[in-house]
Amino acid sequence: MSELTSVVIVTGMSGAGRSTATRALEDLGWFVVDNLPPTLISEVVDYVESGNGSNKVAVVADVRGGKLFSQLSESLESVRTAGNDLRIVFLDANNDVLVRRYESSRRPHPLQKEDNILAAVERERSLLGDLRSESDLVIDTSNLNVHDLRRAIEDAFGDDDIVALHATVLSFGFKYGIPVDADMVADMRFLPNPHWDPAMRHHTGKDADVNDYVLGFPEAKEFLDKYAGLVELVEDGYLREGKRFVTIALGCTGGKHRSVAMAENLAVRLVKKGVEVSVVHRDLGRE
Repeated sequence: MSELTSVVIVTGMSGAGRSTATRALEDLGWFVVDNLPPTLISEVVDYVESGNGSNKVAVVADVRGGKLFSQLSESLESVRTAGNDLRIVFLDANNDVLVRRYESSRRPHPLQKEDNILAAVERERSLLGDLRSESDLVIDTSNLNVHDLRRAIEDAFGDDDIVALHATVLSFGFKYGIPVDADMVADMRFLPNPHWDPAMRHHTGKDADVNDYVLGFPEAKEFLDKYAGLVELVEDGYLREGKRFVTIALGCTGGKHRSVAMAENLAVRLVKKGVEVSVVHRDLGRE
């Protein structure tokens, strides 16, 4: 093999956005195969290499494969043994969101039998638990629209250059729930809240006055320096374990002021340390 072949397995919960993710990969030049029996993955990779000259293959594998899905682990090991650069992307969403999506689509869940949609979702989550824990990138689409998901895929796979570590710095509001796909979570509520200043209440952490207010406290800058150092500390361990994508979530009460400002500033520090960074403000605009 003259060039390392990149293989992405797109999997996860039904209704979590696999179709959107694969369309994004296809637009980025990846050869995409949907709902492939796991035993054929290695053959497809070989076929694409010889017939297409492509070195980027994406395969969708999920519970629609029925009993054949149980063979996925063995097939992935075969792909790795062949020397391919294999990554697993797991798309997830909370149960309530998945149920609503299926109800609005009026389509049956692939595991739905005589019971309701929720029971099928819970059955699927149980089946996929081990695969989720082994995935390189987990994307929670509960609060993402199709454009947000597409940007997340583009950020992760749109650059041909392989980076050491890709970090998504995510701001959020605790009152809307902790992000389920976060690898590291930090609480910014130790800082004074600009919300109580009428002049800044309707501004956000992206505005200069709020940013200057939050960063005006010595403990804010100290936190940013030490937390960026913490990411640098665990970077080698993540890479050693094959984890190239990390989500760092910073939260405050509503996800509008402190977490936004701190996320923006943490991203700057991480970029200076050589980490490729995307910034997402999950709850900005919800108030």
